Amino acid sequence: MISKEQFQTEIDLIIANAIREDVGDGDHSSLACIPDSATGKAKLLVKDNGVIAGIEFAKQVFAYVDKNMKVETLITDGSRVKYGDIAFFVEGSSQSILKAERLVLNAMQRMSAIATKTRKFVDLLEGTGTKILDTRKTTPGIRAIEKWAVKIGGGENHRFALYDMIMLKDNHIDFAGGVTKAIEQTKQYLKDTNRDLKIIVEARNLEEIKEILDCGGVYRILIDNFNYEDTRKAVKLIGNQCLTESSGGINEKTLRHYAECGVDYISSGALTHSVYNMDLSLKAV
Repeated sequence: MISKEQFQTEIDLIIANAIREDVGDGDHSSLACIPDSATGKAKLLVKDNGVIAGIEFAKQVFAYVDKNMKVETLITDGSRVKYGDIAFFVEGSSQSILKAERLVLNAMQRMSAIATKTRKFVDLLEGTGTKILDTRKTTPGIRAIEKWAVKIGGGENHRFALYDMIMLKDNHIDFAGGVTKAIEQTKQYLKDTNRDLKIIVEARNLEEIKEILDCGGVYRILIDNFNYEDTRKAVKLIGNQCLTESSGGINEKTLRHYAECGVDYISSGALTHSVYNMDLSLKAV
């Protein structure tokens, strides 16, 4: 994953672009009927059950819109919530609260959905030693907050993007002319460009796993679309030579079965691409 500083830059860009998109040259609904001097208070009302996420993001949004707004946090990110809970109060300029409202809700609803699903997967893996990973199957433009939500839910982040890790998948291998060529060319590229990036290689069968191991220098092998029996064989074959990761259509019914095969990680795009937003509202008090 990228550095904390780089991650914060991504968050800053999301907030700035979202406010630009939503506010434009002004929130004319508020400007038309609410005096500049008016102040107010609102509560973040939970209208669903699950794991709350995005409270710290919301604080950053409020601060970006108006540094004078004050937030009183009642529930922290990662907490289980139920219908009727109040996550926080925000107080300050009424116009500022309304200007920030939609971004706060849109982000928190999606982040909470992702955190809730991630926590369910983490609970299913309890006692196995296997960790759940997200993927790059995220919503364009808001990857940072979706990966943040996975962490809040108890999961782990895979690479952030194409630039912070090498991941040789089936198309890379085929275009390069095979597993060995892809790995050797990658090692040479990293040497030539003086880059220190971890290498993950996808394997489609046990023969490719043997070939990857013969090459050496690989951080993790992606055991992709294997059945349980072949996954167990792959884990035994790899041993302690590198880390292992299962992927490929793994769902809530099959998750634990793959974990029990002994893999270190399971990656799931469903954490971020197949969720239903948590119902949240920002209500004036």
